[in-house]
Amino acid sequence: MTLTVGSVAPDFTAKDTNGNTVTLAEFKGKTVVLYFYPKDDTPGCTKEAQSFRDSYPEFEGKDMVVLGVSMDDEASHQQFTEKYGLPFQLVADVDGAITKAYEVDGGGYAKRVTFIIDGEGKIAKVFDQVNTATHAQDVLEAVS
Repeated sequence: MTLTVGSVAPDFTAKDTNGNTVTLAEFKGKTVVLYFYPKDDTPGCTKEAQSFRDSYPEFEGKDMVVLGVSMDDEASHQQFTEKYGLPFQLVADVDGAITKAYEVDGGGYAKRVTFIIDGEGKIAKVFDQVNTATHAQDVLEAVS
């Protein structure tokens, strides 16, 4: 099965940056930006995270949730969040279950792919080509 626009987004349960349990289902009714990235604190991933950080007030203004997902653990996510002042949750997909469910497994890391999930839990848009420096703005333009 390939996840495309109109597909039901796979639900998941995992820990976030602060060790809290997060599920996709808890955001029902909101638009979720679920962005997968390879590794905390690497150049491209840092640019992408900073892009979302810098545009975060615009996402909040649209009542959208931003979740970053990589196969790094909670401790790595905490350091990355603190170092760059990230205001959104990072999801620790240590066992790769979410990465596999969304078909973005790059062989030990998550490929750089973003899913926009509507309030009904369906995939509204898929970005499989990402410009890390402008990605957040590209997402905002796509949902406007």
